[in-house]
This record gives sequence, structure tokens and C-alpha cells, in this order.
Amino acid sequence: MIIFGVGNFAKLVHSYLKDSPHEVVGFTVNSHMLKEPTFLNLPVTPFENIDKIFSPNDFCLFIAMGHTDMNKNRAKIFNKAKKLGYELLSYVHPTSTIGEDVKIGENCLVLENNVIQPFVSIGDDVIIWSNNVISHNVIIKDHCFIIHQVVISGYVTIESYCIIAANSTIRNRITIARECIIGMGTLIMKNTVEKGVYAIDSSQRLSITSDRLKDITS
Repeated sequence: MIIFGVGNFAKLVHSYLKDSPHEVVGFTVNSHMLKEPTFLNLPVTPFENIDKIFSPNDFCLFIAMGHTDMNKNRAKIFNKAKKLGYELLSYVHPTSTIGEDVKIGENCLVLENNVIQPFVSIGDDVIIWSNNVISHNVIIKDHCFIIHQVVISGYVTIESYCIIAANSTIRNRITIARECIIGMGTLIMKNTVEKGVYAIDSSQRLSITSDRLKDITS
């Protein structure tokens, strides 16, 4: 298989895939991003020529890109790769627990210690970092990014192009609208609006000074 990307994310994916049935034989990036001919001692091929060198009949891809531009940069490469006829590999870490009748699309990455309960549907190009709980009957649509220690309760729908940050919690039977950002530590109790940004400003300074706080350790 070939990994799209030559940054830290690509390096991380390459490390995980060492334990998978697939052998990584090279990397690819858009030609204007190609600075060196090799990465991790493997060849780097311009993406514009990838199908001529690594045929989609013989090789699959994984797109190792983050959540820039609400995951849309990764989605663009995903769509181009599909048009070229490539299968996009998905990887699930063996420490994650996957329930009955869970559907996972292409180009998905599920890292350590996730709990994905039965009857969950995960679309294409979804990144799920480590230590999350995704409850039963949840629907996560395409091109989303879920970070650490997120709790998604039952019957939630997360529309496409969302970012769900660390330690956030989403109550049951609600919808996270398309292109939302749910910030770190945020509790979502009702449906969100499209392109909404929801966050708790934990860095806001309180009016009281530290010398006036009593029993701070209690």
C-alpha cells in the first residue's frame, strides 16, 4: 500500500501499519509538496503520477492528513483517489472493542482503546483517535475527526466534516450538524446548527484572586 503524506501523521500511520497485513511500499504527495525523493527510507511519488507507477489494481492507499479546513483537504484527496480507482484502506487498532454489526467505511483510522458499541455506522474518511466511547446506534458520516476521550451517547448522528475535540460529551438522540467544531471539554445537550463552534472558555480569569480562595484542596 501507499500512504498519502510525508508529515508526522504519515509517520504515525506508517508505525501502526507495521502490525497490519499490508506492507507500506511508498509515500505520495502533491508534486508541489515533494521536497525529498524518500521518506522513512521509502520512495515518495508525485500524486499526479501515482496510478502510472502504483496501479490501483495492485495497490491501495491511506490518506494520512489531519483536520485542516474542516477535514476538506483530506476529503479532496480521498475523492481524487476514488476517481483513480483506488481502494482506501481502513485500520482498527487491535485494542479497540468493536461491537456487533458495526459498519466502517474506507480510509478510516481507529486507534487504541476505543469502545464502539453495536449497530454503529461510520462513514468514509473518519479519524477516531484513542480512548473514545461511541455508544450504540450512533451514525458518524463522512470526513469527521474525533479526538481523545470523547463520549458520544446512543442514537446520535454526526453529520459530515465535523471535529469533535478531546473530553467532550454528546447526549443521546441529538444531531451534530454539518461542519461543526465541538471544543475540548464541551457538553452538548441539544442539536447544533451547521458550521457552529461550541466551546467552553476554561482560560477565562475569574474576578476573585487566588489569595482569597479558601479550602482549595477540599
